Amino acid sequence: MPAPHTTVRRSLLVASATALSLALTAPASFATPSPSTSPSTSPSASPTPTPPANMSRVGGERLGRAGAQVDLGAGAPVLPKDLTARSWIVADAESGEVLAAANAHWRLPPASTLKMLFADTLLPKFPSGEKHKVTTADLAGIGSGSSMVGIKEEETYTVRDLWLGVFLRSGNDAVHVLSAMNQGVDRTVADMNGHAEELQALDTHVVTPDGYDAAGQVSSAYDLTLFARSGLQKKDFREYCSTVRAKFPGKTSKNDKGKTVRETFEIENTNRLLSGDSDLSVYQGIAGVKNGNTTNAGATFTGVAERGGRVLLVTVMHPGKDEHNEVYKEAAKLLDWGFAAAGKVRPVGELVAPKGSAQSIAQPDATASAPGANDGTGPGAGSAKSAAASSGGSSGMGIAFAISGGLLVLLAAGAFLVNRRWPLPDLMRRRR
Repeated sequence: MPAPHTTVRRSLLVASATALSLALTAPASFATPSPSTSPSTSPSASPTPTPPANMSRVGGERLGRAGAQVDLGAGAPVLPKDLTARSWIVADAESGEVLAAANAHWRLPPASTLKMLFADTLLPKFPSGEKHKVTTADLAGIGSGSSMVGIKEEETYTVRDLWLGVFLRSGNDAVHVLSAMNQGVDRTVADMNGHAEELQALDTHVVTPDGYDAAGQVSSAYDLTLFARSGLQKKDFREYCSTVRAKFPGKTSKNDKGKTVRETFEIENTNRLLSGDSDLSVYQGIAGVKNGNTTNAGATFTGVAERGGRVLLVTVMHPGKDEHNEVYKEAAKLLDWGFAAAGKVRPVGELVAPKGSAQSIAQPDATASAPGANDGTGPGAGSAKSAAASSGGSSGMGIAFAISGGLLVLLAAGAFLVNRRWPLPDLMRRRR
């Protein structure tokens, strides 16, 4: 690296470290407040197809405005003109820049796209090869008319089987079995709400782990995009959400020779940009993520696609046009626009980093410009926790340790300050 560039980079790091030191020693009254929802955004869906006047501004002031938000530069294509969704967003999955959005923070019923948060919350808890024998209690409380993968009582399934049922068939039965393994639905809902807060997805309130319609259960296009972005950092999540077809265990029986055998049947992903349909081709570069559809939510969809080394995320909620596969068609139009517009538009906001990540530590104001960082496991993450613990005392020595720890975090995570990207692993973006 040439000397002038090195000097600039070191200057940026020193300036950032100095700013953090001042922040750590500043009086509490001057501390940056945590992002919060406005009083008008209670955990309930809007009763009419009109967005509220006041919405959250997490990720940028423009994302809290009603209507389409875009800042076209020279040579940028205009937005598709026939979009009917109540809410949508297009973002760069790696840098976190929001290229365009409409009513991004409108709190709406999420349907089964909420299963992305369910998966991101529970996936780390159980090894994929762990086996579980299903009981009657495991399948209790599943909503009427739920999508099901076909799990049977008294049959044994691996965790991998269950996750394939969640992602491919959006099986609420698989969700309930995994919730039972996690000490029940109530515990799982609490875990999901806690993880949503950690991701700074403040529009979301979870009532059911499967996304089934329930009073007060809401999310937003912005939050669903955060869930997808977080989940895609996990290898298992990427594998499951990009799987088109798989064999699923059926019932156990005995064949003509008296030998016990386990039947299997094929399941196909209901994400039509991934699997295709009679009126819809497989989208070029698609690699997941999750779709949903309920009476209250209408159709919802979050997708991720890669072209030319660029990875985009799109979320579409409740299209007004009642046509077959409309949610996928509008998502495809937005992805096409995003790939054509990338580099030619100025971002209207950003996908904030999770709490505790290097970016959140360096830039604690989640409503300011802080593009995504890593998932909290990068260099210096442990030092940050140690620094916070040390600052709990009232002695000057404790404050000094906190400042020193903060400086080390910034220096160790310097790459995230200067080159603010959150790279997605190559496995996901090279899917064929």
